[in-house]
Amino acid sequence: MTSSSSPSQDTRRLAQDYSDGLRADALMEEDVAWSHEIDGERDGDQFDRSERAALRRVAGLSTELEDVTEVEYRQLRLERVVLVGVWTSGTAQDADNSLAELAALAETAGALVLDGVIQRRDKPDAATYIGSGKALELRDIVLESGADTVICDGELSPGQLIQLEDVVKVKVIDRTALILDIFAQHAKSREGKAQVALAQMQYMLPRLRGWGQSLSRQMGGGRGGLATRGPGETKIETDRRRIREKMAKMRREIADMKTGREIKRQERRRNKVPSVAIAGYTNAGKSSLLNRLTGAGVLVENALFATLDPTVRRAETPGGRLYTLADTVGFVRHLPHHLVEAFRSTMEEVGDSDLILHVVDGSHPAPEEQLAAVREVIRDVGATDVPEIVVINKVDAADPLVLQRLLRVEKRSIAVSARTGQGIDELLALLDNDLPRPSVEIEALVPYTHGKLVARAHNEGEVLSEEHTAEGTLLKVRVHEELAAELAPYVPTPAA
Repeated sequence: MTSSSSPSQDTRRLAQDYSDGLRADALMEEDVAWSHEIDGERDGDQFDRSERAALRRVAGLSTELEDVTEVEYRQLRLERVVLVGVWTSGTAQDADNSLAELAALAETAGALVLDGVIQRRDKPDAATYIGSGKALELRDIVLESGADTVICDGELSPGQLIQLEDVVKVKVIDRTALILDIFAQHAKSREGKAQVALAQMQYMLPRLRGWGQSLSRQMGGGRGGLATRGPGETKIETDRRRIREKMAKMRREIADMKTGREIKRQERRRNKVPSVAIAGYTNAGKSSLLNRLTGAGVLVENALFATLDPTVRRAETPGGRLYTLADTVGFVRHLPHHLVEAFRSTMEEVGDSDLILHVVDGSHPAPEEQLAAVREVIRDVGATDVPEIVVINKVDAADPLVLQRLLRVEKRSIAVSARTGQGIDELLALLDNDLPRPSVEIEALVPYTHGKLVARAHNEGEVLSEEHTAEGTLLKVRVHEELAAELAPYVPTPAA
């Protein structure tokens, strides 16, 4: 992938670099067909796989008008796209990786990536994002390649969006709109769909356009009698008001759903069940790791943001201690702030956990950037105080030198492969050691008539030893203070 060294130089293409492996497959391991015989034991029953494959986009069936300004509210129909990036800081390799990730996002959304360009600038142009001269060159590339969409690797202001479309004469979208489209495709639960809809409306509100009849006003000025005097309201103003009303309603619905999630968390805290959250970059292997540890059967696919809805599963350490394992939504560089706000209730699973398994793709070209991007979002949701274990996944496909570097830099880290099972036993042992332990150690002789206390000791505490005697069950356990108080009457008194 190449870039122009100065604004005066010609913008160069990325086609030859895509053939060298910098497209979407450069970010992900080699894609293989999922089969029940090979992958069923690892990933469980993939009930969502047939549903996900049932609807596919077909390239070349566009109904987009040539003059984009004739369409007021256009749905996002990605087909044949050209990528555009602005390189403002960092190395050329950083810019290449960023555009390669944009290609992966576009292909996940169903687009066919035809070409890509990077413009070297101190900062994006305030009018056309890449400058007027480069915008004209981009128009020539679009005409030559037959593209119908331009995707910019950044969030464009409404003004930049309109002016760049005026030059290139095709639909222009930005990175934020692309990610929102992927989320809209993959959200399945009621809460997930509501969160995505809220984020889309927040993004759409300042970008509504109006012309022709959309700028006409309702009757006003006193001609219509009582309650109609005044300048009236234009169609676009009416649309904005309706969107704000829908956003307010959606926020109330999400708040109600958040209450249900909080009740479940309180129940787990009441039962003193430790919680572990799996966080990490998109396509790092979080769902694969959850399936390997619990057999949850969550959808696993070689794509960005394949799973969005959080999944909580009950698990057990090698020592017999119960805990919950929560899979969270994947993160990405420059995650739109609309999504961070909309998915805040989901991301609270990370902040309320006792331990974070931070999964990073060891085979990625820049795993350190993945770690930094995820930690930035973790800071945004206020989870910096939660202990973290860095899980370097996909070691079977990773460069050994990269693994050594990560293990050396990240002091609390472990290398595993969710696909082959390598390192999983060591990870479980590390989990058992790092999970918070009950604070009180007690020995009690529990009568057989009080078997519920023995069951609670197994479920809520850590049983160190257990012996069945004629008088009852002799337990030596570590439990929390409330259960210790209930076991206290059965503590054997020392012989005189």
